[in-house]
Amino acid sequence: MGTDIIEIDRIKKLAQNHGEHFLKRVFTPEEIAFCMHRRDPWPCLAARFAAKEAVFKALQTGVTAWQEVEVRGGGDRPVQIALTGATRQIARARGVANVLLSIAHDRGRAVAFATALGGEVS
Repeated sequence: MGTDIIEIDRIKKLAQNHGEHFLKRVFTPEEIAFCMHRRDPWPCLAARFAAKEAVFKALQTGVTAWQEVEVRGGGDRPVQIALTGATRQIARARGVANVLLSIAHDRGRAVAFATALGGEVS
């Protein structure tokens, strides 16, 4: 299990100070597009950042590669995690078949909880 909380303004300031370099380093093109279509993209991006951190904690590893953990869904669709690359290999090696995720944001902070589940790995 992993959890993370972050101030939304921190993500906004990182993006303002480092521009697209920060966004492209941390988020997949799909995540960026999803969040940038919102009236206020920063809570959305912060929640995804927290989700990635929570997933790394649930897998009991440090950050491997930000873009190897993709948050899909949100809004009116349930959020899901897609793992690729080395992060997927780490999960498989640890017997993780799925990662459940819950994200939220309110009053300047975003929070995420991730639970790594064992079972048959597809």
